[in-house]
Amino acid sequence: MLKLELGLIVSDALLFICDILKSGLCVGFRMHEWALAEAVISAASEVADKEGLRRVSEVSLRVGALQQIDHEVLRFALLQLRKAKLKDARFRIEHVRARMKCRACGHTWVFNEKQLDEDMVEAVHFVPEIAHVYVRCPSCGSPDFEVLEGRGVWLRSVKGVK
Repeated sequence: MLKLELGLIVSDALLFICDILKSGLCVGFRMHEWALAEAVISAASEVADKEGLRRVSEVSLRVGALQQIDHEVLRFALLQLRKAKLKDARFRIEHVRARMKCRACGHTWVFNEKQLDEDMVEAVHFVPEIAHVYVRCPSCGSPDFEVLEGRGVWLRSVKGVK
C-alpha cells in the first residue's frame, strides 16, 4: 500500500471545468460541491497515474470552513463521480476551522459562520475572499485581517496499490 502525502490545493479556478452542467446530474444540488468533487477526482486520478497506482483505496481531503462546503453533498458527489482507479476509494473529509488574525490589533479568533446571515454565507461559499466584506475583528471591529487557516480545499493524501 502506498500513501502519498500531498499539499495540492484544489483551486477555485478548477471549479469551472466541470461538465456536470451538461449531464444534468446536479439538479437539486449545490453546484460548488459538484464542481469541487470533479476537481478532486481529476487531481486524485492524476496523482494515481503519476505514481503508477493500479487502484486507489483512500483519498483524504482538508476542507476549510471559509469554503462553506456542505460535506454531505461533497461526499455524495465524490461517490457518484469516482471512476476507474477510484471506483472503490473511500473519501475522508476533514473540516478545518477558519482562524483569523487582525492586522490592526493582533487579536486572533475562530470564524463562526453563525454570525452571518444566509445571503452572506452563500456569498462566502462561492468567493471566500469576500469574507473581508462581512467579517470584522471581534476585538476592534477592523475588517483588515489575515486568514491563518481554514481556507481552500486540499488534497491531503492518496492511498493505493501499485
